[in-house]
Amino acid sequence: MCGIVGAVAQRDVAEILVEGLRRLEYRGYDSAGVAIIDGDSNLTRIRRLGKVQALADAVETAQVTGGTGIAHTRWATHGEPSEINAHPHMSGDIAVVHNGIIENHEALRSLLQSRGYHFESQTDTEVIAHLVAWERRSASSLLEAVQKTVAQLEGAYGTVVLERTDPSRLVVARSGSPIVIGLGVGENFLASDQLALLNVTRRFIYLEEGDVAEITRREVNVFDVTGEQVTRDVIESNAEHDAGDKGPYRHFMQKEVYEQPTALINTMEGRLTADAVITESIGVNAPEILSKVEHIQIVACGTSYNAGMTARYWFEDIAGVSCDVEIASEFRYRKFVTRPNSLLITLSQSGETADTLAALRLAKEKGYMAAMTICNVAGSSLVRESDFAFMTRAGVEIGVASTKAFTTQLCALLMLVTALGKQQNRISREREKEIVEALHALPNHIHDALTFEKEIEALATDFADKHHTLFLGRGEFYPIAMEASLKLKEISYIHAEAYAAGELKHGPLALIDADMPVVVVAPSNDLLEKLKSNIEEVRARGGLLYVFADEKAGFEADDTMKIITMPHVSDITAAIYYTIPMQLLSYYVALIKGTDVDQPRNLAKAVTVE
Repeated sequence: MCGIVGAVAQRDVAEILVEGLRRLEYRGYDSAGVAIIDGDSNLTRIRRLGKVQALADAVETAQVTGGTGIAHTRWATHGEPSEINAHPHMSGDIAVVHNGIIENHEALRSLLQSRGYHFESQTDTEVIAHLVAWERRSASSLLEAVQKTVAQLEGAYGTVVLERTDPSRLVVARSGSPIVIGLGVGENFLASDQLALLNVTRRFIYLEEGDVAEITRREVNVFDVTGEQVTRDVIESNAEHDAGDKGPYRHFMQKEVYEQPTALINTMEGRLTADAVITESIGVNAPEILSKVEHIQIVACGTSYNAGMTARYWFEDIAGVSCDVEIASEFRYRKFVTRPNSLLITLSQSGETADTLAALRLAKEKGYMAAMTICNVAGSSLVRESDFAFMTRAGVEIGVASTKAFTTQLCALLMLVTALGKQQNRISREREKEIVEALHALPNHIHDALTFEKEIEALATDFADKHHTLFLGRGEFYPIAMEASLKLKEISYIHAEAYAAGELKHGPLALIDADMPVVVVAPSNDLLEKLKSNIEEVRARGGLLYVFADEKAGFEADDTMKIITMPHVSDITAAIYYTIPMQLLSYYVALIKGTDVDQPRNLAKAVTVE
């Protein structure tokens, strides 16, 4: 979602702030702005609609100087994308940037208007600026004014406040929207994502729920929701400094597709022997917890939900443990029954997905035996608030359309399934060895799948003038079709749907004609003959098929069916393997359509608001 960067330093910080925003562009935004105070307490605010580069050009033209400042990229929630709705927002000497949603903003707006405040924007954020200005009239410090302000806010926020008359400090508050403080030498920084600050520091403090912090050049003082001063751990980041560099690739998405063999190796490192899963590597208490599990409840959103849906087949087929998967935004708002000895698993790339976090917090009140997260970002809210975390180690993922995060989630889930079955004596030693050997072979198989790039690029031209596409799969390949459908619609803006192939006759066949491509995932498994029957149903109705088929599946191309023949791989990891050509297909269709591959319209990388 929105991005925040802030700095308190002796040097000029304009370039640091703008560079930080550039590093957060992957999150999605529609406008950007900065507010900087110079040594004479003059405050300069510049806002621009569109890309960060437009803001950078304006800042350079204005020759903005100053050692204290805040910056923001906005993703519109309240109010249309416009310069006047862009952050920072101001009230007198107060300037504010904010991520999240203030749910009681209308009531607060009416209250502040009755006190004589005039609103320039349509945003919910402006109420924070006016509230702080109001509270500052009687408060002894900016810190106290912010503490009094956040006590009146309902909703989710990560917000940073500066005061023109005091360039020595920033005050930041966090509730539901992540904030990280970067520690320097004689200077300190803050951001909504550590990636924004990796060019200036690698030492970070992650604020907890309800924290308010005062940041000066030499001190960081953190206060919890009760107002008591607390100490938060300092974490050394191991994120790659050049994670924001595309290198030789045209887009971050393309780069991240090609990083998957290495990412999978990193996911498995230290967790597998030559023929066994190391259960203890999943978590300190994992052996004890997994031995008691009778049910798995997975909660996730988007791509992570599709990973959970795939893993449901594995939990029940391999480990023999019942599994339910639910969209977090639905789970958190319905009355549900907690199964006995149920392990809650949250899936998230960022660890900050608002609905998934809310579901975790709700589940803690509902009697789950333990809460585990499978996540890619150490120090994120899901990691900190879960009983134990299984890190995917995919590395920074910048493209909005998730690729390596998805495949590493699947890899982690398959290892977890194996450890669970092993811990409960539900799989044999031979079966465990078979799974582990398939996992060890997977990175090389993924590398081989990437060699189909040119063939898939040529195939993508068939989709250039299409408005709809259907994806089909059976068994665990149905959620792989769901993920393929999501990728295509995300970055090419082609309407796409996925169906379990056996459902065709229950309605979707009515859509089939020569103008709707039908993409089929066709491994050679126990459901192959059933899938072939579903394919014939499409052919009989004039549909044009694109079948990604195992070389052993026995398909032959003709005028109605194009075949992309894939090498045979283990049934165990085939679902992960077949994800790769689906990613490449969506990528090359998007290139042909001329869309913004890394930052598709209306979308954000980390959905940190409800």
